[in-house]
Amino acid sequence: MRYYPLFLDIAGRRCVVVGGGSVAERKVERLLACGARVEVVGRCLTTALAGMKEEGKILHRDAEYDEAHLRDAFLVIGATDDGGVNGRIARDARAKGIPVNIVDDPALCDFILPSIVERGDLAIAVSTGGRSPALAKKIRREMEERYGPEYAALLAILGELRRRVIADGGSSGENRERFEAVIGSDLLEQIRAGRWDRVKERIRELTGVEMEVEPR
Repeated sequence: MRYYPLFLDIAGRRCVVVGGGSVAERKVERLLACGARVEVVGRCLTTALAGMKEEGKILHRDAEYDEAHLRDAFLVIGATDDGGVNGRIARDARAKGIPVNIVDDPALCDFILPSIVERGDLAIAVSTGGRSPALAKKIRREMEERYGPEYAALLAILGELRRRVIADGGSSGENRERFEAVIGSDLLEQIRAGRWDRVKERIRELTGVEMEVEPR
């Protein structure tokens, strides 16, 4: 099966995770990092999840799973160790038109969660279509070595530069040439080497934009 690649805005959305173990913990951490309102359903929680509950980061339903827990959810993740319960979660979510992910069971999933490398606002997602999470993890580690923290700084600079260039009112063709000139330059190498004066100079040479840059 081919999955449609999609980056989804879940900020402020109610996302339900059924299960309170270590796998559920990892899913909750990712949801929280993306700004979701997370509700966890389960009798037992890991120490970390219990801490999130105490800090008010998550809402905890100390109960066995019930279809009613999915009401008004934006998405659902089933992370229990009970195949029967996971099957019910999938059926109930689909009946309600709610996208569902059942951990380690792609056949029951409407979406799968890729392995991700993050560098600031840069996110590189690796997916094997659910066939081999171990391979996705290996490739993610290779990506982590290749794409270091300098990419976070580069993207922050490019984002501000784009805003300024577009504000100048040039044509889309002219703007594209300026962006491509920057991307094709040695800017990344200068950032990696910490030569911030040279970074500023290169931006001015390539785009005509004067902007401050600093380590991130």
